[in-house]
Amino acid sequence: MDISEFPSPSKTFQHFSQRSVKVDGWRGRMISVTACGKQVIMSRINLSQRIIIESGIYQRLNLTEIANKIGMSVTAVSNEIKLNRTPAKGSKPHGNDCRFANECEEKNLCCNFDCKRKCVWCFDFNCRELCNKYDNSLCSVLQKPPYVCNVCSRRRNCKCDRFYYMANQADAMSKKRYSKARKKTHANKDELKRIDSIVSPLIRKGQPISHIYAEHGDEIGVSPRTLYRYIDMGCLKVNNFDLRRKVSYKQRKKKREESEAFQNQKFRQTRTYLDFVKYMEKHPDINVVEMDTVKGCREQGKRMLTLLFRKTNLMLIMLMRDGKAATVVEQFDYLTSLVGVENFRKIFPVILTDNGSEFKYTQELEKTDQGERRTRLFYCDPQASWQKAQLEKNHEYIRYVLRKGKSFNPYTQDDMVLMMNHINSTRREKLGGKSPFEAEDRKEVKLLLKMLGLHAIPSDEVNLNPTLLTK
Repeated sequence: MDISEFPSPSKTFQHFSQRSVKVDGWRGRMISVTACGKQVIMSRINLSQRIIIESGIYQRLNLTEIANKIGMSVTAVSNEIKLNRTPAKGSKPHGNDCRFANECEEKNLCCNFDCKRKCVWCFDFNCRELCNKYDNSLCSVLQKPPYVCNVCSRRRNCKCDRFYYMANQADAMSKKRYSKARKKTHANKDELKRIDSIVSPLIRKGQPISHIYAEHGDEIGVSPRTLYRYIDMGCLKVNNFDLRRKVSYKQRKKKREESEAFQNQKFRQTRTYLDFVKYMEKHPDINVVEMDTVKGCREQGKRMLTLLFRKTNLMLIMLMRDGKAATVVEQFDYLTSLVGVENFRKIFPVILTDNGSEFKYTQELEKTDQGERRTRLFYCDPQASWQKAQLEKNHEYIRYVLRKGKSFNPYTQDDMVLMMNHINSTRREKLGGKSPFEAEDRKEVKLLLKMLGLHAIPSDEVNLNPTLLTK
């Protein structure tokens, strides 16, 4: 990089100096008072002040005059120039960093008087080790204010290393240094070892960071954001591969317009998402349950029916022999037999689901064999999984234990109960650090949980890895 000439900055930037400056009594800290009377603490030099510094250098002002213009001390201006000046490498014969290398005429420093080559170009000996004139210090111009070559009359023909102060470059260098400094760990080795002993074993069990902080936040002693940064920097035994959320989400597909045939499907009539929104406007305090099914693999076989309570994130998982509509009705009848129609109506007053064929028996799902209403069913729009986003998100916990593509045929409902216990014992940030079990306080729901054999797991024993169900 050879910088020979720099024009003076535009005078339009000089208006930045038109602000009063006062000292607030604390050494080294200035307060800038703008035209509207607003006080700004000037703890660091900003771009506008750097433009004034560059302009002052080209105007050949001394550092005191520049410092007065920006309301900083002379030392602050001096350090700013030295720290954030831009280097320009000079001409170095054979990589020699001696100040006199370009005009050096020394020969035979190695005592080989038959050699006619200048020592600075020698490939056999390093003249810097043999010459007593070797000097790699900076040019004398750079050792006194303004410590840069911006206005030096010899800069065009100078062969030495040069430095220039440019406001934009200086601002970028300062921000980069500040950012780099903040990325360093502020904890010592013992502190990192203590944090690692708490966090790493729990992460390897598959526990989310939010769950770990709900239980051990005070012991860890750093914020979740700092912990993520320590893991990313490799300060702990776990790494980003152990964090399931360190992945990219697939791009959303463009929503397709509904066909006339789809709109006329009987099971959807008066039960669309728009009908759901209108119903919720009339009954804002009612509890909503989201429903879906989860496949194990492409082959025919067992499927999961999942039901999630929006307010508490409590999820129920019922293992079905297949994914047919009649089998879903059987699960509703089974839950009704456990708690009764009245309690079922209180637990599942409104259910929102997708347009899968397994949910097309609307009348049978909403009413019992005796014709008693037990729930109200509504359907999302096609290609709009975000309308029941909480359940879609909660399915991640299932995939932590049972990977995608794995058949559910070897598993039983008892395995589902074990998995539900661990999933619903996971503390959630949106619940204020509580688990779904702790957030749910309705007696009807607690009765259902008891009938299904569900109970809370101690926080440190929560396991969301495939090791939970090995079959």
